[in-house]
Amino acid sequence: MVAVSTNDDAPRWSSYVALGDSFTEGLWDPYPSDPDHQRGWADRLARTLSDRREAAGLEPLRYANTAIRGRTLRPIIVDQVPRAIEMRPDLVSLIGGGNDILRPRADIDRLARNLEHGVVRLREAGIDVLLGTGFDAKGGMVAMTRPRAGVFNALIWSMARRHGAYVVDLWGMRALGDWRMWSDDRIHLVPEGHRRVRDAALVGLGLAPEDPNWDVPLDALPPTPAVERVKANAEWARVHLAPWVRRRVTHRSSGDARTEKQAALGPVPAETDEVTPADVG
Repeated sequence: MVAVSTNDDAPRWSSYVALGDSFTEGLWDPYPSDPDHQRGWADRLARTLSDRREAAGLEPLRYANTAIRGRTLRPIIVDQVPRAIEMRPDLVSLIGGGNDILRPRADIDRLARNLEHGVVRLREAGIDVLLGTGFDAKGGMVAMTRPRAGVFNALIWSMARRHGAYVVDLWGMRALGDWRMWSDDRIHLVPEGHRRVRDAALVGLGLAPEDPNWDVPLDALPPTPAVERVKANAEWARVHLAPWVRRRVTHRSSGDARTEKQAALGPVPAETDEVTPADVG
């Protein structure tokens, strides 16, 4: 496990590339000044790393984010990893496989082999790698993925140890067990969830979080009446599950025809109107 530094040392990475799917693209955490542009934990992490570097008198971080919603692990490894290597960053976050694990016939061992292949290529290029475990779906509508995700997570920790990679432990985040951290689709985070994952990523990198209470759960809400739960589940199935099933049947993806939001290393997007825990209802 990486020890957490609580000193004010500036992050040593001067460039960072984020690879992955919708989780790293940042759904649903829009920039307040541009609702069509998703922010997410990776943009927030880049902003924090850059700010800390500048506070120490260093050059700001250069950043790229090539994550695209709907991507399965193979295109992330085949398409995004080589492009990241070409950019020669100091740090790459490589998080994917969630869209594969949603499929009942997912081959977890093959997914892990593919992910490790990407890690090896990045590490051989002299790049530090940040991996991420899957979320704990206990009690959710995708709870059937929990055993697959658990095995995948164990394999991620093992490959991280073999190759000297960092890990953001999403499975272990207590705060993410609260549905107020999740959007209506029950798969993607709201801004407060992304903010907390940003801090989890800092901890995973051995740095101090911005908020020392980043994983303290919200105050509990009263139990939801059974009738309301049934209505909410039916609405979720109609609005979110049915379209997802249609895309699977027709071999389409929510990311079809989409391009990367920041395809080349450049300045970190400006941060405005930072969400605070008080904004979570």
